[in-house]
Amino acid sequence: MSVDRVHAARAVADELGIDVVVLTPGADLRYLCGYDAHAMERLTALVVPRRGEPLLVVPRLEAPMVGASPAGALGLELLAWDETDDAFAVLAAAVTARLGAAPTRVAVGSRTWAEHALGVQQALPGSVLELASPVIDRLRMVKTPAEVEELAAAGAAIDRVHARMGEWLRPGRTEAEVGADVAAAILAEGHVAVDFTIIASGPNGASPHHELSDRVVEAGDLVVVDIGGETASGYRSDCTRTYIVGGMAARGLKEWFAVLERAQAAAVAAVRPGVTCAQVDAVARGVITKAGYGEHFVHRTGHGIGLDTHEAPYVVAGNDLPLEPGMAFSVEPGIYLEGRYGARIEDIVVCTDDGVRVLNNRPRGLVELGA
Repeated sequence: MSVDRVHAARAVADELGIDVVVLTPGADLRYLCGYDAHAMERLTALVVPRRGEPLLVVPRLEAPMVGASPAGALGLELLAWDETDDAFAVLAAAVTARLGAAPTRVAVGSRTWAEHALGVQQALPGSVLELASPVIDRLRMVKTPAEVEELAAAGAAIDRVHARMGEWLRPGRTEAEVGADVAAAILAEGHVAVDFTIIASGPNGASPHHELSDRVVEAGDLVVVDIGGETASGYRSDCTRTYIVGGMAARGLKEWFAVLERAQAAAVAAVRPGVTCAQVDAVARGVITKAGYGEHFVHRTGHGIGLDTHEAPYVVAGNDLPLEPGMAFSVEPGIYLEGRYGARIEDIVVCTDDGVRVLNNRPRGLVELGA
């Protein structure tokens, strides 16, 4: 971790005419300075003015934690405020002093708590509040080689969980029971936190973001398993496979699932520099639509991933952002037949100089368990 990311954010803010960027606890703050702060009502903020040196505004009681984090080695000014201080007034005074005048454009992180965003705005009357995404996304979207390797390690860890699915996913068990075992395995296989466990059996598979339920898995069920977690470095995993439990898939079901396999493979193969996010989405959607299931593919083809599970870039119609080497995102088309079943295949991929690197490597076909 170096101060270069903070300085890069300052340069982009200056280019865009943004007077100051204010980032509160979350992935943006962690990305820029390495401080994984706890979000709470007390204000913690990295303040990056377009001119002058950046600083960290923190509650005095948490100042030692900053020093112990990677941020402590960056040489940032630490402005600690006391319990009886107005933290927003402290921040506003520091910003105005650096700029030589009150700012007019103030950008906050897209996931900043409303009470913090409004507190900053009220302390800087006359300023216009906007999102810092145009600044931060430009930096976070393109991963360094070290970040790619962190994502690859996360992908390998979640692959190991999918490889063990036959230990837990079988007829007679509830989705909730399977989910508890899978969550424990996510931690055992190299994550420090579980982000989500979707175990969607039978008709529940037609709900892309199904919550765990007490439904009992039956022989012959299709089960969509979408799982992910956070590693010690903060980088995330996210991988989906579809299983058939307690029997062999009928020929017609395999032919139906093959449509999804072709769509996912074609979309992955389309990834290369210069291709737009919308074009990758169109490739997957085109295969599914041609087979007659277009209306049953109800979500975007993918989302960026890094310190957040969902971040830019988004692989969706209308997003004409060209892919660049280092961009990491999911490719996850799905087909959902309401009241019957659903299926999804998801891999994390990285755009490379000459194509694509796939970070998940478990079989993508319809996996038969207990046949």
